[in-house]
Amino acid sequence: MKKNQVIILCLSFLIIFAVGFHFLLSPEAIDREGNKNITDMANRTVQIPNDINSIIATSPPMTTMVYMLAPEKLKAVNFQWTDEELEYVPNEYKNLPVVGGWFGSQDGSYEEFIASEPDIIIESIDKGMGVDISTVEERQEKFGLIPVVAVEDSTNVSEIEGSIAFLGKILNKKEKSQELIDFNNKNLNKIKEVNKDIPEEDRKKVYYAESVDGLETDPSGSSHSQLISLCGGINVADTLMENETGTIQVTMEQVIAWNPEVIITTDTSFYSTVYNDPNWQHIDAVKNKEVYLSPQSPFKWFDRPPGANIIIGVPWTAKVIYPEHYEDLDLKEITKEFYKEFYHTDLEDKEAEKILTDSGIKKENL
Repeated sequence: MKKNQVIILCLSFLIIFAVGFHFLLSPEAIDREGNKNITDMANRTVQIPNDINSIIATSPPMTTMVYMLAPEKLKAVNFQWTDEELEYVPNEYKNLPVVGGWFGSQDGSYEEFIASEPDIIIESIDKGMGVDISTVEERQEKFGLIPVVAVEDSTNVSEIEGSIAFLGKILNKKEKSQELIDFNNKNLNKIKEVNKDIPEEDRKKVYYAESVDGLETDPSGSSHSQLISLCGGINVADTLMENETGTIQVTMEQVIAWNPEVIITTDTSFYSTVYNDPNWQHIDAVKNKEVYLSPQSPFKWFDRPPGANIIIGVPWTAKVIYPEHYEDLDLKEITKEFYKEFYHTDLEDKEAEKILTDSGIKKENL
Protein backbone atom coordinates (compact mmCIF):
# COMPACT_ATOMS: atom_id res chain seq x y z
CA MET A 1 0.00 0.00 0.00
CA LYS A 2 1.33 3.42 -0.88
CA LYS A 3 2.44 5.73 1.86
CA ASN A 4 -0.19 8.39 0.99
CA GLN A 5 -2.98 5.83 1.20
CA VAL A 6 -1.79 4.74 4.64
CA ILE A 7 -1.77 8.35 5.81
CA ILE A 8 -5.29 8.94 4.44
CA LEU A 9 -6.58 5.78 6.13
CA CYS A 10 -5.03 6.80 9.44
CA LEU A 11 -6.52 10.28 9.24
CA SER A 12 -9.95 8.86 8.39
CA PHE A 13 -9.76 6.54 11.37
CA LEU A 14 -8.84 9.41 13.68
CA ILE A 15 -11.71 11.55 12.41
CA ILE A 16 -14.22 8.73 12.86
CA PHE A 17 -12.86 8.04 16.34
CA ALA A 18 -13.03 11.73 17.31
CA VAL A 19 -16.62 12.10 16.08
CA GLY A 20 -17.68 8.97 17.94
CA PHE A 21 -15.90 10.06 21.12
CA HIS A 22 -17.54 13.50 20.94
CA PHE A 23 -20.97 11.87 20.59
CA LEU A 24 -20.39 9.72 23.64
CA LEU A 25 -19.55 12.82 25.68
CA SER A 26 -22.43 14.98 24.38
CA PRO A 27 -25.09 16.03 26.93
CA GLU A 28 -27.78 13.76 25.46
CA ALA A 29 -25.56 10.74 24.81
CA ILE A 30 -26.76 7.34 26.03
CA ASP A 31 -24.19 5.03 27.56
CA ARG A 32 -24.03 1.24 27.61
CA GLU A 33 -25.45 0.93 31.13
CA GLY A 34 -28.85 2.40 30.27
CA ASN A 35 -28.04 5.93 31.40
CA LYS A 36 -27.84 9.21 29.54
CA ASN A 37 -26.27 12.59 30.11
CA ILE A 38 -28.55 15.62 30.25
CA THR A 39 -27.96 19.32 30.85
CA ASP A 40 -30.10 20.46 33.77
CA MET A 41 -31.45 23.97 34.33
CA ALA A 42 -28.32 24.99 36.25
CA ASN A 43 -26.34 24.12 33.09
CA ARG A 44 -24.80 21.08 34.79
CA THR A 45 -24.19 17.81 32.97
CA VAL A 46 -25.93 15.06 34.94
CA GLN A 47 -26.11 11.35 34.17
CA ILE A 48 -29.59 9.97 34.76
CA PRO A 49 -31.30 6.64 33.95
CA ASN A 50 -33.03 6.35 30.58
CA ASP A 51 -36.11 5.05 32.36
CA ILE A 52 -36.90 7.00 35.51
CA ASN A 53 -39.39 5.21 37.73
CA SER A 54 -38.94 6.87 41.13
CA ILE A 55 -38.41 10.51 42.06
CA ILE A 56 -38.19 12.63 45.19
CA ALA A 57 -38.08 16.44 45.14
CA THR A 58 -36.54 18.56 47.87
CA SER A 59 -39.35 21.17 47.96
CA PRO A 60 -43.17 21.19 47.69
CA PRO A 61 -43.43 23.13 44.37
CA MET A 62 -41.35 20.48 42.59
CA THR A 63 -43.13 17.62 44.35
CA THR A 64 -46.43 19.09 43.19
CA MET A 65 -45.25 19.29 39.60
CA VAL A 66 -44.05 15.68 39.62
CA TYR A 67 -47.41 14.61 41.08
CA MET A 68 -49.24 16.43 38.30
CA LEU A 69 -47.12 15.01 35.47
CA ALA A 70 -46.20 11.53 36.72
CA PRO A 71 -47.72 10.59 40.10
CA GLU A 72 -46.77 6.94 39.63
CA LYS A 73 -43.09 7.99 39.74
CA LEU A 74 -43.36 10.00 42.98
CA LYS A 75 -41.59 8.09 45.76
CA ALA A 76 -42.26 10.41 48.72
CA VAL A 77 -43.67 13.81 49.68
CA ASN A 78 -42.25 16.70 51.71
CA PHE A 79 -45.04 17.00 54.28
CA GLN A 80 -48.05 15.03 55.44
CA TRP A 81 -51.30 15.72 53.62
CA THR A 82 -54.13 16.87 55.90
CA ASP A 83 -57.51 15.16 55.88
CA GLU A 84 -58.90 18.02 53.79
CA GLU A 85 -56.07 17.74 51.28
CA LEU A 86 -56.53 13.97 50.97
CA GLU A 87 -60.17 14.25 49.96
CA TYR A 88 -59.40 14.16 46.23
CA VAL A 89 -56.15 12.15 46.28
CA PRO A 90 -56.52 8.70 44.64
CA ASN A 91 -55.99 5.82 47.07
CA GLU A 92 -52.74 4.67 45.48
CA TYR A 93 -51.03 7.96 46.39
CA LYS A 94 -52.50 8.66 49.85
CA ASN A 95 -49.84 6.85 51.87
CA LEU A 96 -46.64 8.12 50.31
CA PRO A 97 -43.88 8.44 52.93
CA VAL A 98 -42.93 11.88 54.24
CA VAL A 99 -39.21 12.76 53.97
CA GLY A 100 -39.24 16.50 54.66
CA GLY A 101 -37.23 18.81 52.44
CA TRP A 102 -35.29 22.04 52.14
CA PHE A 103 -37.76 24.91 51.90
CA GLY A 104 -39.46 26.94 54.66
CA SER A 105 -39.13 24.27 57.35
CA GLN A 106 -35.64 23.03 56.37
CA ASP A 107 -36.44 19.60 57.81
CA GLY A 108 -35.04 17.38 55.07
CA SER A 109 -33.20 14.20 56.04
CA TYR A 110 -30.45 13.06 53.69
CA GLU A 111 -30.63 9.61 55.26
CA GLU A 112 -34.36 9.26 54.56
CA PHE A 113 -33.98 10.50 50.99
CA ILE A 114 -31.18 8.00 50.33
CA ALA A 115 -33.03 5.15 52.05
CA SER A 116 -35.97 5.71 49.68
CA GLU A 117 -33.64 4.82 46.77
CA PRO A 118 -35.03 7.23 44.15
CA ASP A 119 -33.69 7.14 40.60
CA ILE A 120 -33.21 10.92 40.71
CA ILE A 121 -33.70 13.82 43.13
CA ILE A 122 -35.15 17.13 41.92
CA GLU A 123 -33.70 20.30 43.46
CA SER A 124 -35.19 23.70 42.62
CA ILE A 125 -32.89 26.64 42.01
CA ASP A 126 -33.89 30.18 42.95
CA LYS A 127 -31.11 32.72 43.37
CA GLY A 128 -33.50 35.11 45.09
CA MET A 129 -33.96 32.54 47.85
CA GLY A 130 -30.27 31.69 48.04
CA VAL A 131 -30.67 28.36 46.27
CA ASP A 132 -28.18 28.33 43.41
CA ILE A 133 -25.71 25.96 41.79
CA SER A 134 -23.61 25.76 44.96
CA THR A 135 -26.65 24.42 46.82
CA VAL A 136 -27.23 21.86 44.09
CA GLU A 137 -23.60 20.74 44.22
CA GLU A 138 -23.83 20.41 48.00
CA ARG A 139 -26.91 18.22 47.63
CA GLN A 140 -25.13 16.09 45.03
CA GLU A 141 -22.14 15.57 47.28
CA LYS A 142 -24.35 14.42 50.16
CA PHE A 143 -26.62 12.24 48.02
CA GLY A 144 -23.63 10.47 46.51
CA LEU A 145 -24.48 8.34 43.47
CA ILE A 146 -28.14 9.43 43.29
CA PRO A 147 -28.32 12.05 40.49
CA VAL A 148 -29.50 15.51 41.57
CA VAL A 149 -31.23 17.41 38.77
CA ALA A 150 -31.67 21.18 39.08
CA VAL A 151 -34.95 22.70 37.89
CA GLU A 152 -35.61 26.44 37.91
CA ASP A 153 -37.90 27.73 40.64
CA SER A 154 -41.51 27.15 39.62
CA THR A 155 -43.34 29.52 41.96
CA ASN A 156 -44.17 32.24 39.38
CA VAL A 157 -47.22 30.99 37.52
CA SER A 158 -46.55 33.35 34.60
CA GLU A 159 -43.02 32.03 34.09
CA ILE A 160 -43.51 28.37 34.88
CA GLU A 161 -43.60 27.03 31.31
CA GLY A 162 -39.87 26.29 31.01
CA SER A 163 -39.78 24.25 34.21
CA ILE A 164 -42.84 22.23 33.24
CA ALA A 165 -41.41 21.50 29.78
CA PHE A 166 -38.00 20.51 31.18
CA LEU A 167 -39.47 18.17 33.78
CA GLY A 168 -41.81 16.67 31.19
CA LYS A 169 -38.83 15.92 28.98
CA ILE A 170 -36.72 14.10 31.56
CA LEU A 171 -39.75 12.17 32.88
CA ASN A 172 -40.78 11.15 29.36
CA LYS A 173 -44.03 13.05 29.85
CA LYS A 174 -43.73 15.64 27.07
CA GLU A 175 -47.35 15.35 25.99
CA LYS A 176 -48.69 15.71 29.53
CA SER A 177 -46.40 18.67 30.26
CA GLN A 178 -47.57 20.41 27.08
CA GLU A 179 -51.20 19.88 28.13
CA LEU A 180 -50.44 21.59 31.45
CA ILE A 181 -48.65 24.46 29.69
CA ASP A 182 -51.56 24.91 27.27
CA PHE A 183 -54.09 24.88 30.12
CA ASN A 184 -52.14 27.57 31.98
CA ASN A 185 -51.57 29.75 28.93
CA LYS A 186 -55.23 29.61 27.95
CA ASN A 187 -56.29 30.99 31.34
CA LEU A 188 -53.45 33.52 31.55
CA ASN A 189 -54.39 34.89 28.11
CA LYS A 190 -58.02 35.14 29.17
CA ILE A 191 -57.06 37.07 32.30
CA LYS A 192 -54.85 39.48 30.34
CA GLU A 193 -57.61 40.08 27.81
CA VAL A 194 -60.16 40.93 30.50
CA ASN A 195 -57.78 42.94 32.71
CA LYS A 196 -56.97 45.49 30.04
CA ASP A 197 -60.62 46.52 29.86
CA ILE A 198 -61.18 46.99 33.61
CA PRO A 199 -60.90 50.73 34.43
CA GLU A 200 -58.47 51.60 37.21
CA GLU A 201 -61.22 53.12 39.31
CA ASP A 202 -63.20 49.86 39.15
CA ARG A 203 -60.39 47.60 40.35
CA LYS A 204 -61.21 45.96 43.65
CA LYS A 205 -59.22 46.14 46.86
CA VAL A 206 -58.19 42.65 48.00
CA TYR A 207 -56.69 41.44 51.27
CA TYR A 208 -54.90 38.09 51.62
CA ALA A 209 -55.64 36.89 55.17
CA GLU A 210 -53.12 34.40 56.54
CA SER A 211 -52.96 32.58 59.89
CA VAL A 212 -55.82 31.65 62.23
CA ASP A 213 -56.58 35.26 63.13
CA GLY A 214 -56.14 36.55 59.57
CA LEU A 215 -53.58 39.13 60.65
CA GLU A 216 -50.65 38.03 58.53
CA THR A 217 -50.39 38.85 54.84
CA ASP A 218 -48.12 39.16 51.80
CA PRO A 219 -47.73 42.18 49.50
CA SER A 220 -47.62 41.90 45.72
CA GLY A 221 -43.86 41.40 45.62
CA SER A 222 -44.30 38.01 47.24
CA SER A 223 -44.95 34.88 45.19
CA HIS A 224 -47.53 33.96 47.84
CA SER A 225 -49.94 36.72 46.81
CA GLN A 226 -49.17 36.87 43.09
CA LEU A 227 -52.66 35.88 41.92
CA ILE A 228 -54.23 39.07 43.30
CA SER A 229 -52.22 41.36 41.04
CA LEU A 230 -52.23 38.89 38.16
CA CYS A 231 -56.03 38.85 38.16
CA GLY A 232 -56.33 42.63 38.30
CA GLY A 233 -56.97 43.15 41.99
CA ILE A 234 -55.29 45.78 44.17
CA ASN A 235 -53.38 44.21 47.05
CA VAL A 236 -54.19 46.55 49.94
CA ALA A 237 -51.03 45.60 51.86
CA ASP A 238 -48.90 47.36 49.24
CA THR A 239 -49.99 50.76 50.51
CA LEU A 240 -47.66 50.45 53.49
CA MET A 241 -45.21 47.72 52.49
CA GLU A 242 -44.11 48.25 48.93
CA ASN A 243 -40.67 46.69 49.31
CA GLU A 244 -41.49 43.68 51.45
CA THR A 245 -41.58 40.20 49.91
CA GLY A 246 -42.32 37.94 52.89
CA THR A 247 -45.21 37.28 55.24
CA ILE A 248 -45.88 40.29 57.46
CA GLN A 249 -47.77 40.72 60.73
CA VAL A 250 -50.44 43.43 60.56
CA THR A 251 -52.97 44.88 62.98
CA MET A 252 -56.75 44.82 62.92
CA GLU A 253 -56.66 48.62 62.73
CA GLN A 254 -54.64 48.44 59.50
CA VAL A 255 -57.07 46.02 57.91
CA ILE A 256 -60.01 48.20 58.92
CA ALA A 257 -58.27 51.23 57.42
CA TRP A 258 -57.62 49.34 54.19
CA ASN A 259 -61.28 48.16 54.16
CA PRO A 260 -60.85 45.51 51.44
CA GLU A 261 -63.76 44.65 49.19
CA VAL A 262 -62.60 41.03 48.85
CA ILE A 263 -60.73 38.81 51.30
CA ILE A 264 -58.97 35.61 50.24
CA THR A 265 -57.58 33.09 52.71
CA THR A 266 -56.08 29.60 52.74
CA ASP A 267 -56.75 29.11 56.46
CA THR A 268 -59.85 27.03 57.18
CA SER A 269 -60.01 28.14 60.81
CA PHE A 270 -60.05 31.82 59.90
CA TYR A 271 -62.67 31.24 57.22
CA SER A 272 -64.94 29.34 59.62
CA THR A 273 -64.98 32.18 62.17
CA VAL A 274 -64.57 35.44 60.22
CA TYR A 275 -68.28 36.10 59.67
CA ASN A 276 -69.01 35.75 63.40
CA ASP A 277 -65.94 37.58 64.68
CA PRO A 278 -66.92 41.10 65.86
CA ASN A 279 -63.46 42.41 65.02
CA TRP A 280 -64.11 41.89 61.29
CA GLN A 281 -67.68 43.17 61.08
CA HIS A 282 -66.73 46.70 59.99
CA ILE A 283 -65.00 45.56 56.78
CA ASP A 284 -66.87 45.69 53.47
CA ALA A 285 -65.71 42.22 52.38
CA VAL A 286 -67.27 40.71 55.49
CA LYS A 287 -70.42 42.82 55.35
CA ASN A 288 -71.00 41.79 51.72
CA LYS A 289 -70.06 38.11 52.16
CA GLU A 290 -66.99 38.46 49.94
CA VAL A 291 -64.57 36.26 51.92
CA TYR A 292 -63.20 33.25 50.03
CA LEU A 293 -61.32 30.13 51.08
CA SER A 294 -58.85 28.62 48.63
CA PRO A 295 -59.83 25.00 47.82
CA GLN A 296 -57.44 22.65 49.62
CA SER A 297 -57.35 19.23 47.94
CA PRO A 298 -54.89 17.84 47.05
CA PHE A 299 -52.97 21.16 46.99
CA LYS A 300 -54.15 24.67 47.76
CA TRP A 301 -55.23 26.63 44.71
CA PHE A 302 -54.05 30.06 45.85
CA ASP A 303 -50.85 29.58 47.84
CA ARG A 304 -48.81 27.42 50.26
CA PRO A 305 -47.02 26.33 48.27
CA PRO A 306 -46.97 28.63 45.25
CA GLY A 307 -46.22 26.52 42.19
CA ALA A 308 -47.98 24.52 39.50
CA ASN A 309 -50.91 23.94 41.88
CA ILE A 310 -51.95 27.59 41.59
CA ILE A 311 -52.49 27.17 37.83
CA ILE A 312 -56.09 26.22 38.66
CA GLY A 313 -56.14 29.16 41.07
CA VAL A 314 -55.81 31.63 38.20
CA PRO A 315 -59.41 31.26 36.91
CA TRP A 316 -60.69 30.76 40.47
CA THR A 317 -59.14 34.03 41.71
CA ALA A 318 -60.35 35.91 38.65
CA LYS A 319 -63.90 34.67 39.26
CA VAL A 320 -63.66 35.48 42.98
CA ILE A 321 -62.60 39.09 42.41
CA TYR A 322 -64.54 39.93 39.23
CA PRO A 323 -67.46 37.52 38.68
CA GLU A 324 -69.19 40.18 36.60
CA HIS A 325 -66.31 40.21 34.11
CA TYR A 326 -66.06 36.42 33.80
CA GLU A 327 -69.64 35.34 33.21
CA ASP A 328 -68.50 33.29 30.19
CA LEU A 329 -65.89 31.41 32.24
CA ASP A 330 -67.34 28.00 33.22
CA LEU A 331 -65.43 27.38 36.43
CA LYS A 332 -67.10 24.05 37.12
CA GLU A 333 -66.01 22.57 33.78
CA ILE A 334 -62.51 24.03 34.15
CA THR A 335 -62.24 22.40 37.58
CA LYS A 336 -63.36 19.01 36.27
CA GLU A 337 -60.85 19.20 33.41
CA PHE A 338 -57.97 20.14 35.69
CA TYR A 339 -58.68 17.43 38.25
CA LYS A 340 -59.02 14.75 35.59
CA GLU A 341 -55.87 15.65 33.67
CA PHE A 342 -53.53 16.77 36.46
CA TYR A 343 -54.94 15.54 39.77
CA HIS A 344 -55.84 12.13 38.32
CA THR A 345 -59.38 11.94 39.58
CA ASP A 346 -62.74 12.26 37.82
CA LEU A 347 -65.12 14.68 39.49
CA GLU A 348 -68.86 14.48 39.14
CA ASP A 349 -70.71 17.76 38.59
CA LYS A 350 -71.86 17.86 42.20
CA GLU A 351 -68.29 17.28 43.48
CA ALA A 352 -66.87 20.11 41.38
CA GLU A 353 -69.75 22.33 42.46
CA LYS A 354 -69.11 21.50 46.13
CA ILE A 355 -65.40 22.36 45.85
CA LEU A 356 -66.30 25.76 44.43
CA THR A 357 -69.26 26.67 46.63
CA ASP A 358 -67.36 25.55 49.74
CA SER A 359 -64.75 28.15 48.76
CA GLY A 360 -67.39 30.88 49.03
CA ILE A 361 -68.33 31.33 45.37
CA LYS A 362 -72.05 31.71 44.85
CA LYS A 363 -73.64 28.99 42.75
CA GLU A 364 -74.91 31.52 40.23
CA ASN A 365 -71.34 32.73 39.64
CA LEU A 366 -69.86 29.36 38.75
